Amino acid sequence: MRYLSEDQIRPLLSYEALIPAVQQALIDLSSGKIRQPLRSILHVPEHQGIFALMPAVAGDLMSTKLVTVYEANAGIPTHQAVIQLLSARTGEPLLAMDGRLITEMRTAAVSAVALELLTPPGAKTLAILGSGVQARSHLHALRRVRTFRDIRVWSRTPDHARRFASEHGIQACDTAEYAAHGADVVVSVSSTHEPLVRGAWLGPQTLVCAVSAVGPNRRELDDAAMAAPVIVESREAAFRESGDILDSGAAVHAELGELLAGTRPLPPTGHHIIFKSLGVAATDLASAALVWLQCQAQS
Repeated sequence: MRYLSEDQIRPLLSYEALIPAVQQALIDLSSGKIRQPLRSILHVPEHQGIFALMPAVAGDLMSTKLVTVYEANAGIPTHQAVIQLLSARTGEPLLAMDGRLITEMRTAAVSAVALELLTPPGAKTLAILGSGVQARSHLHALRRVRTFRDIRVWSRTPDHARRFASEHGIQACDTAEYAAHGADVVVSVSSTHEPLVRGAWLGPQTLVCAVSAVGPNRRELDDAAMAAPVIVESREAAFRESGDILDSGAAVHAELGELLAGTRPLPPTGHHIIFKSLGVAATDLASAALVWLQCQAQS
């Protein structure tokens, strides 16, 4: 069975193909065409690690992602993964692949889908809170669906923010509040366990893409920020895995796939919107399927 490394996967994936693929996967997840259980999580406290299993099945394909999160890693990625793609008709393993890049790109692609649906075409100001892997991937993905006039970045490590800003031709900010003030879109991708984004910073039309805090004991948004229409990938996952939702008692307005399919109404205007992203196996499967199709085309 063939195994693809990250270097082999990189030329096979583009946001131009990935964004519509994950959009359809979210629609199919909300309609029941893609089936996935809640991710199974095993904690490795002696090494400050998390090991998770994320399976899904759709049509003739199924996949499982084995993903680890080791926040204390230095010199190697904190998030690592392997994805196994299989035939749903026979159970036959088809292709194994490194999952780190797929996880990076599909997360940003999902945010791009949310942004394109939930912000007006005139959205011009983007604030990125964080300067790591997801900051970079979100900048690339979101620029494909909106043309931003003003992009700001903040990091807990000012040197990192300045380096990121210099590399991408954007503005570095000294505080998260300054970066978020007046922004049409705020992307929260700074590793955090406590609320980082404050509702008092947000304008009436701001979309917040909250990506950082995954787990029932983690927050990245304060209660004022959560007092808004909340959009999620999966209600089931949100009510088990989001401390922002569980602690604030916020109601979920809709799944993103329901809004895309038109089975639930868009949130009312005049208030900021929270897209709380946790990552779902359905979008991993859609991404792995793209890689598989590219391999088939090249063989």
